[in-house]
Amino acid sequence: MIKITILLPLLSILFLTCEGQNGFPYLEQSSNSLNYIGTPVKATDRNSLVYSDKGAWFGYGFPNSEHLQCGFSGPFLMTEQNGVWLSSSFSPVFLNDENNAALINWQTSLKYQSSYHSHLEQFFQNEKIAVKQQLFFISGHTSIQRTIISNTSSTAVSIYPSYQSKLLLDSLTLTEEEHRIKITSLKTEAKGYIGFSDLNTIAFEKDGYSVQLKKITLKPKESYEMWVSHTFIFPEYSWSKEKTILNKINLSVALKQNKLEKEKLLSKLITQKKDSYKHTAYSNTIAKVLLTLQNNTRIAAGGLKYAGVFPSYHYLWFHGYWAWDSWKHAAALSKYEANLAKDQMLVMFHLQQKDGFIPDCIFRDTIVEKNNYRNSKPPLAAWATWCIYKNTEDKNFLKEIYPKLKKYHDWWYSNRDHDKDGLCEFGSTDGTIVAAKWESGMDNAVRYDGITMLRNDDKAYSMDHESVDLNSFLYAEKLYLRNMAIVLGENKETEKYQRDAESLKHKIQYQFWDDEMGWFFDSSLDGKTLFKDMGCEGYIPLWAGVASSEQAKKAKENMMNISVFNTYVPLPTLAANHPKFKPERGYWRGPVWLDQSYFGIIGLEKYGYRKEADELSHKLLHHAEGVMQPGEAIRENYHPITGKGLESYNFSWSAAHIMMLILKNE
Repeated sequence: MIKITILLPLLSILFLTCEGQNGFPYLEQSSNSLNYIGTPVKATDRNSLVYSDKGAWFGYGFPNSEHLQCGFSGPFLMTEQNGVWLSSSFSPVFLNDENNAALINWQTSLKYQSSYHSHLEQFFQNEKIAVKQQLFFISGHTSIQRTIISNTSSTAVSIYPSYQSKLLLDSLTLTEEEHRIKITSLKTEAKGYIGFSDLNTIAFEKDGYSVQLKKITLKPKESYEMWVSHTFIFPEYSWSKEKTILNKINLSVALKQNKLEKEKLLSKLITQKKDSYKHTAYSNTIAKVLLTLQNNTRIAAGGLKYAGVFPSYHYLWFHGYWAWDSWKHAAALSKYEANLAKDQMLVMFHLQQKDGFIPDCIFRDTIVEKNNYRNSKPPLAAWATWCIYKNTEDKNFLKEIYPKLKKYHDWWYSNRDHDKDGLCEFGSTDGTIVAAKWESGMDNAVRYDGITMLRNDDKAYSMDHESVDLNSFLYAEKLYLRNMAIVLGENKETEKYQRDAESLKHKIQYQFWDDEMGWFFDSSLDGKTLFKDMGCEGYIPLWAGVASSEQAKKAKENMMNISVFNTYVPLPTLAANHPKFKPERGYWRGPVWLDQSYFGIIGLEKYGYRKEADELSHKLLHHAEGVMQPGEAIRENYHPITGKGLESYNFSWSAAHIMMLILKNE
């Protein structure tokens, strides 16, 4: 039993200021960036957001007012299935007197619920006692729920603390092991271990448990600390080592260390802001996107041999890593967490095939969801790698990944250049149109209406389109590979990539450009026909730096035209004046995807149109619903006319590109 004696006036001040949080100005300033309030009513409930940290495969929220109690919602387990809630609240605290009557009404005594990058915190108080509760992670396997009870009355208070909970899952078995609750599931190899301070007894029911702690008596002005540890650990990690950490941990020190780490991260990013984003509001947006990426980060487990970032834990089918998502995440992560950025690259290259192919997406548990080898994704890996190198100058990492990048680059020309003219097409390994569209990343784009597939060999098929964005990405890849070759002293390869880039530049400028419309378009294989559906792929040549100055100038006019691409939220995936423009849930037929908007804005900057780039960037940040406002989640894409958030919540590449828009450039 731990008792803490604190003077009442000081106690009140500490509670009301969240334990002196002002000693961490960025942490305090960015509190409640995301709204985690919500109580799940079934295992598959996805009506609320989840807080997670340190790459853990589980997370939590605050109980809502209807189900308010002294505990946290969850945990939400990403260790099994595609994310399910173990319980509405697995460790709620009950504080009763000797007559088994509640000492506090949680519904009427709540004073605040506050979230930080470092932890969740809530505080309750009535005329007798004050209760502060904090939840934070000490590793990628373990969270701590810490509860401090203080006697605020003038007489002694006797308390009988306990925990009681019901499960939302019927695939679990609860048993007692070494004075802890052990959780075994039929759906995963991960094991759960729930530990309690000052444990007295554990009792199990068919669908839950109850735990009684030792009786405590608090004198006036006296406090008592109790805690619960939640560990969910995969078999490739050591539960024995995790127990050793738990047995030695000092909770106050651990939480303070979390705060220091998060404060340092926030400071590192906020001091990198562009001059046009110096206002505090943009610092808070940086904090929100950082937290979004934090919530989606996972340590290595199962088939995922390196750590990385989910596209969105919130969406049922996004509990894995996608190739071009990974490249985009890594580019942003390189700004502040280089090791995670490197892992995000290596996790995809770990499954690179002998011919250089990179799969579309990969998962921890391929029984739940199979890796997709039917197609790859647009080649942005060299760009992301160069971002990492620029921010770390880690030549060893460059040396390790450079041969893999070369193989991936060459794979496109071996498997996706049907007529061998040096211009590639998106395609698939199984000959299906749907997989070829997935490979482009723009699943239902108008430019692919009516395409046919062409056989290159038994496991390589191409669309009958030569795509301007694909070849622009490949042009950029050649220049990044050239830069790497220079660093690594590969003189012959430096010359080769420079020469190949110049050749490709000429082809892109002449084959894909329509001077009358002032836009780049996909073309037929022979280059004689342009498919004049004006989409976001047409400004990728600006980002790649492959457009001529005159072409960039004409493209800029379309990008700034309010009837074409300069919509309320700018740079939709299809021109607003196109007859097939579908802004409401049109996916790639009109909604704004922030990665593509980023490419367009940076493209304008590269050609000297900084004023125009700033205009579009500011419109995007201020008009996309929830980007600048605290509480609301970053979304997968946005309605270009109303700004409404669409599709998945808590979307990583949106967060990554918002971060890169606000920070100084690559």
